[in-house]
Amino acid sequence: MNVITITNLKGGSAKTTSAAYLAHAFAAQGKSVLIIDADPQGSALQWSEAGEWDIPTIALPVKNLHTRLIGIVPLTTDIVIIDTPPLDEQAGIVYSALRAADTIVVTMAPTMMEFGRLPDVWAAIEDTASLRDTAPTVAVLLNRTITNANSTPMFRELITESGHAVLETTIPRREPIAQAFAAPVTELGKYADAALEINKLGASK
Repeated sequence: MNVITITNLKGGSAKTTSAAYLAHAFAAQGKSVLIIDADPQGSALQWSEAGEWDIPTIALPVKNLHTRLIGIVPLTTDIVIIDTPPLDEQAGIVYSALRAADTIVVTMAPTMMEFGRLPDVWAAIEDTASLRDTAPTVAVLLNRTITNANSTPMFRELITESGHAVLETTIPRREPIAQAFAAPVTELGKYADAALEINKLGASK
């Protein structure tokens, strides 16, 4: 089982959208997927109900999430996706979700504002390191990118130069994705490639 936590410092960084699309991409690979909505706002759970997802989704916005997974995740589950609240609003919940993760995906758009938030995210991940037996795999997923824009390679280089990994796959800015909330998730787009890449990261550990 691979527990994947989707995180960032602030809201509006496409955490829930990425959690939803990645979960469906893994399911399309034939994997058994469970989504845990750890955000008290409950957006992922609301979306799953409105969009009539086949993927089971449960709400668990608690600060001891890492200790409760064993009791609630079926043994047949291949992938657990945890959608987290903003780190600066619900640090206790996010820290627990980070402790639970085998893989941490940090969502961000290639902008200076979102790049400036990364040090606090790295610090949170580092803070949980001493509480774990093994280190998680961590990678940034660049989303809302613009085709052929200089910003994408520029921020990829800045992040990698700071010693952090960035997925090769980027998620372009597309209106169907931006307006997908409450609808069925059908067109996976580049999220299908991102899921395959995350699979490889987990297998390389």
